[in-house]
Amino acid sequence: MIGRLNHIGVATPSIEESVKLYRDVLGATKIHDKFAMPEQGVWVCFVDLPNAQIELIEPYDDTSPIKGFLAKNPAGGQHHICYEVEDIIAARDDMRAKGCTVLGTGEPRIGAHGTPIIFVHPKNMGGVLVELMETPKGAH
Repeated sequence: MIGRLNHIGVATPSIEESVKLYRDVLGATKIHDKFAMPEQGVWVCFVDLPNAQIELIEPYDDTSPIKGFLAKNPAGGQHHICYEVEDIIAARDDMRAKGCTVLGTGEPRIGAHGTPIIFVHPKNMGGVLVELMETPKGAH
């Protein structure tokens, strides 16, 4: 069921400052433009790596779901890990059948890559918030 690692989500109080780290310290050369996802409550910026991406996420406003994370981790940090799956509905149903908690309404929503996503509670995933993302059509 689990597919390739798509990205690691990193919460940050400032995408601009995080971009400097990835570009100037770590040597990343392909950094996408920052864009708003108000329906998710975040600003997003992808940093391409040879084998995956880093998804930088910054609160969109004071109602952002990552505000609590940043309150506990003011400098930011790893927020989630995202794996691709072939069929998001089948993955959701499989997670539920195995006793995992799918966050939110449980209905997939459209993520930053334009494909359906769900999140699985860290208590079921060894302490890691896991995003499952339907593999983009025509990818890889």
